[in-house]
Amino acid sequence: MSILVLVRHGESLWNKENRFTGWVDVPLTANGEREAREAGKLIRKAGIKFNVAYTSQLDRAINSLAIIMAELGVKLPVIKDYHLNERNYGDLQGLNKEETAKKYGQEQVHLWRRSYDIKPPGGESLEDTQKRTVPFFQKTILLDVTQYKKNVLVVAHGNSLRSIVMYLERIKPEQIVNVEIPTGVPIVYLLDENGEIESKRVLGKVD
Repeated sequence: MSILVLVRHGESLWNKENRFTGWVDVPLTANGEREAREAGKLIRKAGIKFNVAYTSQLDRAINSLAIIMAELGVKLPVIKDYHLNERNYGDLQGLNKEETAKKYGQEQVHLWRRSYDIKPPGGESLEDTQKRTVPFFQKTILLDVTQYKKNVLVVAHGNSLRSIVMYLERIKPEQIVNVEIPTGVPIVYLLDENGEIESKRVLGKVD
């Protein structure tokens, strides 16, 4: 059995400003850098050693991974791939979420943000996102974990990780509405040779 750790990047400037980010490159805030360092400390405290890391092609994830590796004191082989990019929010990118809710209604914006198959204008639904993340996950990350027995670190985004968690945990479309991935919090899976979950823990979470 091997370990898979998923981490959403630290807080970005547009997270702080409550804006839809999507595929736009925005920097981490000072708090986001702190969150990434804390994620690294939690992983180090858990004693997890990695063989390889994956991230998206967006700076906030790449920089969060770099901070985590620095905290761990390691230089891992890093694979950057657009399949792990955040969901594309289309016409909503850059807009303030609260102002958008006032314009379109709270319920509609909640559906755009959390539902499985409803697309924001000009953008991707979570279903669309999953159609690119999961095949990539199966052919690369999961193969590394199951066939090559590697411990893998993945630093990506709220919705790209939600789509992977949905696949791993067999979460139904109607249930994914309630699933949110917080920034900078490591989720640790122990997977067997078939990719089935033996255990799951969220580092830093008090049960």
